[in-house]
Amino acid sequence: MKQAVLDIGSNSVRLMLWADGKTLYKKVLTTRLAAGAEGTLREDAMQRTLEAVSSLALLAAAEGARLSAFATAAVRSSTNGNEFCARVRAACGVDVEVLSGEDEARIGLFGATQGGDGGIIDLGGASTEICTCQGGEIVTSMSLPMGCVKLFEACGEEAALLDRTLDPLLSSLESAVCTQPMYAIGGTASTLASIKLGLTEYDAERLNGLVLPQTWVRKIATRLFSMTVEARKQVAGMDPRRADVIAGGAYFLAKIMEKLSLPEIMFSDRDNLEGYLFLRGQI
Repeated sequence: MKQAVLDIGSNSVRLMLWADGKTLYKKVLTTRLAAGAEGTLREDAMQRTLEAVSSLALLAAAEGARLSAFATAAVRSSTNGNEFCARVRAACGVDVEVLSGEDEARIGLFGATQGGDGGIIDLGGASTEICTCQGGEIVTSMSLPMGCVKLFEACGEEAALLDRTLDPLLSSLESAVCTQPMYAIGGTASTLASIKLGLTEYDAERLNGLVLPQTWVRKIATRLFSMTVEARKQVAGMDPRRADVIAGGAYFLAKIMEKLSLPEIMFSDRDNLEGYLFLRGQI
């Protein structure tokens, strides 16, 4: 039977269709659920996201797939997250599981490593998860309350303000234990990987396993900061829906890699969508 999973994230809603032991496709709709949220999801953001969820749920139904759904930082950190989930259920009949930061980190890890040893950095819209596994045991699992959308709203592109915001958060990484292979997952990582190859269309097979050196990530962040948002949209590989937040996201990723002493990281197209099915025993 076909399986479909909805990831209701802080920046986008994603649908994965799975059958016969593999991902058939993923579809992404950018809704910025976390935009302007200060403890409460805004009505306009909820409405955009509900429309996207309903559209993707109809697609899953047309495929004859069994649908499950989960939500992450924007929903779990809001006072009206339960109301939003109730509206999703009323609109398309699916129960939304709101993941803790630790669970979000674990599903990302299992998606990328397929249950093996390794680690992930998942830089999302409103939070960033870091999780590593060694000898079959989770050795690091943490969720930082900052992602590319929140960072842009809080700091814009002021370098000094970015550092003052990020450095206290990154101090918590001193206890992190890294193990190889280390993967970057999520929208910031996929956009950077696409830029590195200059792709005009997303190609999971070419991107999966692509190495992103720390020096390159820092250089591309500097380059993107020097450009206007409109100029960024013309960069080969750029997702234009991320052009406003990508520079800060790249800067954040570079600082994480530096703090973790990672000279490079690999991009993984397999992520928390696959991990959710894996850990919930549905595949």
